[in-house]
Amino acid sequence: MGAAVGVVVAAEDWDAPDGVRLRAAQRAELDARYGSDDHEPGTPPTAADVSVFLVARDAGGRALGCGGLRLLEPGTAEVKRMYVEPAARGTGTAVDLLRALEERARALGVRRLLLETGTLQPEAVRFYAREGYERVEGFGPYAGQELSVCFGRDL
Repeated sequence: MGAAVGVVVAAEDWDAPDGVRLRAAQRAELDARYGSDDHEPGTPPTAADVSVFLVARDAGGRALGCGGLRLLEPGTAEVKRMYVEPAARGTGTAVDLLRALEERARALGVRRLLLETGTLQPEAVRFYAREGYERVEGFGPYAGQELSVCFGRDL
């Protein structure tokens, strides 16, 4: 999948309205799949610990998706809150977001990206595998979590 036509990916403030809206939509989708119990192992990301937060917008300026980076240790970061609205899936928007996150990570000196998705998100599992991420053992709070599927990629 190539670049999404007319989509611009840029850094935005974690607390800006479109980012808040996209993360709420992601949460609603995950709640529908996993139940409304807290289904996130570990500490939820915040403005204080997400060093990069990107939003993808269409040519008209509508926010279509988002993603962030949380630094874990020197040289390693975790992709957080990667989400694309259902109507924009399959358009290349997710690829554009992921590549932009990888570029930002490299600029920060990150050599390895990790991420977690879930067993009830087969489309996400297929996406990350297709984009060059390899399955890895659960890391950090995801170790031993039966619903977690973790991936890693060297940059």
